[in-house]
Amino acid sequence: MSTVMVIAPLVIANWSAISAAVVGAVGVLGYSTVNEGIVAGRRVRAANRAEIELDESEILEGSGGSGEEIVVEKDDVRAVFSRDARGALKVCVEGHGRSKAELKKIGEDLIGRVTQQYVYHRVVTELGNRNMAIIDEEVSEDRTVKIRVRNW
Repeated sequence: MSTVMVIAPLVIANWSAISAAVVGAVGVLGYSTVNEGIVAGRRVRAANRAEIELDESEILEGSGGSGEEIVVEKDDVRAVFSRDARGALKVCVEGHGRSKAELKKIGEDLIGRVTQQYVYHRVVTELGNRNMAIIDEEVSEDRTVKIRVRNW
């Protein structure tokens, strides 16, 4: 007997869990973390910027890191992950010589990767807590993740 589950992401976590997901997701894409406001030793003067908010998210207050940001960069793109006034995860993407549409696409891809990284680790952790063994994992070209588990 088998069961198929489709998981719709709902991201509710403290800043440290979000930080881990951000660093893991952007590292795979070739981004590196930088000190706030400085990219490759220079101040960023971005001509365009786009902000994307993750609708189904909440970064818990009082969990350390309120007001914190993670700044990453790759080539001429800088992305700042933070908690907005309502507590949702957001990313602000800046890039000199990039259109707002390009920056929005980059930001949506980044926030999608972070969400997938966060949810994947939550699912794997929960499976372990319930004594279920992962017997196979597959990632398709469209980044869909399939996990086969066995319940002992």
